[in-house]
Amino acid sequence: MIVLGVILLVIGLVAGIGILWTIGIVLLVIGIVLWILGSVGHAVGGRRHYW
Repeated sequence: MIVLGVILLVIGLVAGIGILWTIGIVLLVIGIVLWILGSVGHAVGGRRHYW
């Protein structure tokens, strides 16, 4: 999810498409939050770790 967010950010920046930029930021933030929750030991979606 983090990689997809970064890819959408880059495409949105290069192409000048604002909606891709916004979706990229949202996916990046969600991916980072899930990664942090998984790394501290909280179960995310029924899993002990998220990657």
